[in-house]
Amino acid sequence: MKIAILFDRFGPYHIARIRGAMDHAEMLAIEGAPHRAVYDWVPPELPEGLAYTALTTQSGEETDADLVEARLEERVAPFKLDVLALAGWSNMITLVALRWCARKGIPAVCMTETNDWDFERKWLAERVKSGIVDHYSAGIATNDSQVNYLAGLGVRREAIFRGYNAIDNAFFRAEAEKWRAHPGLPAEIAGQVPDGARGQYFLASNRFIPKKNLARLLDAYAAFREERGGDPSDWPLVLLGDGDLRGEIEAQIEALGLGGHVHLPGFLQVDALPRYYATAGAFIHASTTEQWGLVVNEAMASRLPVAVSNRCGSTQFLIEDGVTGFSFDPFETKEITRALNELAALPKGTTLLDAADAKVDEVSPAKFGEGLAGAAKAAMTQPAKPGILARCALELAIARAARGERV
Repeated sequence: MKIAILFDRFGPYHIARIRGAMDHAEMLAIEGAPHRAVYDWVPPELPEGLAYTALTTQSGEETDADLVEARLEERVAPFKLDVLALAGWSNMITLVALRWCARKGIPAVCMTETNDWDFERKWLAERVKSGIVDHYSAGIATNDSQVNYLAGLGVRREAIFRGYNAIDNAFFRAEAEKWRAHPGLPAEIAGQVPDGARGQYFLASNRFIPKKNLARLLDAYAAFREERGGDPSDWPLVLLGDGDLRGEIEAQIEALGLGGHVHLPGFLQVDALPRYYATAGAFIHASTTEQWGLVVNEAMASRLPVAVSNRCGSTQFLIEDGVTGFSFDPFETKEITRALNELAALPKGTTLLDAADAKVDEVSPAKFGEGLAGAAKAAMTQPAKPGILARCALELAIARAARGERV
């Protein structure tokens, strides 16, 4: 079986998933727009034996549907794929690839992390989306709400498999264990964070954008500090990442008098992250909405206690409150403060870590590979047959997505 898989730009977890799928099929990895810079990832190393191609090479090409389709014909068709796996239904390159599959008679698998509660739904938009999804023959998701949403859009429930939201658990587990054996703190915070904070600082990792809820997290952390005093080695907060809100976050830290307690090392590549997971005491993720939140997988695989917003898709699958981690309402500052206190009160070597370790392994590259192979076989058994209205919906979506790319 030959499966091609398309992601817009490869990051470390994309490669981990593809590596898991290589145990089940001959794979072609397709990068839609490797020049994009939403995440400043260093291009990851590809596994040996993996076929690879890209559909665009420079800014502007991702708005040209005809060019993308020509590249699919030139660079993907020679692979003679049996199935093409695509992420979702909104990116223009993905939509063009979905139309190309329909024209070529190639079954398509929808990879999705959209939950049925993510956003307020509008009837017309959902009808158009259903037309797009009518082109998919099968799907792969992870939690129940993702499966329910995809089935509601029209994919046969029996053709939806599990395991999409995977990272390289083994990498984070091994690297964190290695760094725990090294003394001191990561270089980026050494000298700013007292050495005594090793093993007892809060860690968060995300882009500095509104939905990550960092302003409310800082307010909650300020309340946490009021109950504990001013010792800078007593549970400081390290915020990894960067983004448009950095200036506002820095101003809030100063206004709250938290300059000696909150530290911003910036955006880090994946190889640097285990040093933080290994030397932190706990992980907090406070997003007001998050389709999944792969940083939660990373922290749990690194054996770091976690508290996660109940508006994250990962919470539904990975967090059993008080057993594998803690959950909280991200709109309630007192709830976030409560979660911080629960994390700080955990004893060393808590059994919660063993439960979390076992749970996160239910989402792994191997599970993704199994799920994708199952979805591919289901897609080949019963390919989609989109009608004229569905085809019109897809054309409309391609035109709209192209306009959006030009903005």
